Amino acid sequence: MGVHVAIDDFGTGYSSLSQLSRLRFDKLKIDRSFVASFEGDERQAKIIRAMIGLGRGLGMKTIAEGIEVASQAETLRLLGCQQGQGFLFGRAVTSEQALAMLAAAWPERESGLAS
Repeated sequence: MGVHVAIDDFGTGYSSLSQLSRLRFDKLKIDRSFVASFEGDERQAKIIRAMIGLGRGLGMKTIAEGIEVASQAETLRLLGCQQGQGFLFGRAVTSEQALAMLAAAWPERESGLAS
């Protein structure tokens, strides 16, 4: 069907190892609370390495949330994290702004965008 499911905010709240053992996920999203301090905290860095390794071992892509500076993005990339999101890449936008951005990026598909 083309649907992909991500476990969001992994490492916090209800997104736990028990969820990974019971349900199938395509992506593991590392919570921003780990990303915010991993460069200056070896313990946090080890946790992030373990999360990336867990995702790789289970055949899931890993996404780091809350990336704010280029050094975080580069270090996460070197650790094997495949995707990232955060203010480094762009601020949150409204649905109207997102549609305008998509239309600008793919003008030939503009007629196919829902409003």
